[in-house]
Amino acid sequence: MKKRGQGFTLSFVLMFLLAVVLAGCGSNNNAANTAATEAPAATNAGTATEAAATTEPAAKKPTVAFVYIGPPGDGGYTYQHDQGRLYMEKELGITADTVENVPESADAERIITELAQNHDIVFTTSFGYMDFTLNVANKFPNVKFMHASGYKTAANMGTYFGKNYQGSYLSGIAAGKMTKNNQLGYVGAFPISEVIYNLNAFTLGAQSVNPDVKVSVVWTNTWYDPATERQAAISLLDKGADVLMAYQDSPATLQAAQERGAFAGGNDSDMGKYAPDNYLTNPVWNWGPYYTKVVQSVMDGTWTNEQYSGGMDDKMVDIAPFGNKVPDDVKKLVEDAKAKIISGELNVFTGPISDNQGKEQVKAGQTLTLEEVLGMNWLAKGVEGTIPQ
Repeated sequence: MKKRGQGFTLSFVLMFLLAVVLAGCGSNNNAANTAATEAPAATNAGTATEAAATTEPAAKKPTVAFVYIGPPGDGGYTYQHDQGRLYMEKELGITADTVENVPESADAERIITELAQNHDIVFTTSFGYMDFTLNVANKFPNVKFMHASGYKTAANMGTYFGKNYQGSYLSGIAAGKMTKNNQLGYVGAFPISEVIYNLNAFTLGAQSVNPDVKVSVVWTNTWYDPATERQAAISLLDKGADVLMAYQDSPATLQAAQERGAFAGGNDSDMGKYAPDNYLTNPVWNWGPYYTKVVQSVMDGTWTNEQYSGGMDDKMVDIAPFGNKVPDDVKKLVEDAKAKIISGELNVFTGPISDNQGKEQVKAGQTLTLEEVLGMNWLAKGVEGTIPQ
């Protein structure tokens, strides 16, 4: 009995202690549960309020790619497009992909096709990509394509460029005033309408302040080949030109001109640093705001297959700062004409304008439409040269 009584007592004590411990644990759990269900109630309410304020549906950032005809280091056309890309990236927080030195051949279609497989929008930045871009656009209807300087579109393909001939006209004014012998030279890339209307605008600008000027043109059939462009410039200097303008992507023409003491301008970007002692000015592009607008429209779902042509009025086109030897009176002439272009008072291609064969192309008082400018296939009076067929 004693043993049994001792065992019962011990068991009872152990059971009692266990009950106390369990009661304590239960009390702690209840306190924890209370803390978990009551204290965070206010915290969760605050978090929910913050979330509602900071988690507005964000527009999905598209994947973007650019196809370049040359290297960004060309100092001209591709460089300026790349500056536009960098501007867009900074504005929208997007990192785009680029492919440079893409020839205007079937190889371009292969590269554009590869990019279309994993990008939402593809910018193709040279005229010769037009048909290849269109072919790929037809195969990838869910991808947006924007082609620079072309005229063909599709439901998912638009075009963009600008009235850079306005800058060419102003550059012509400066050249017409700076020449000593009325002999100007023009290094043209390809005999396509884009280069032709810029050559004509340059000539008309020069003639507006100096009716006696003549402009000799040499075609290089290249966008970026510094050696070829240099030789073309030298041939014009040898012919007697004392001011050169180049519709090319490299600064080779300016460098050749400076060696001979001639003034010169290039194209696309500010090229003053390449010929600081003999720089004139030249047309420049400002692509950044446009690239930003297009990519933003894709994010917003408002993109359209527009055919956009910017000008000096929206600052897509401008001229570079004048060289340090351009006198103030010449600068004023150019700036006054620029103001008239921006206001609409001056249109580059308002007649009367005749071609270099003596045929009237634009009647007095008539102004060419943008479509007519983009299809230009004649050389203005005063241009010495022909359009190769």
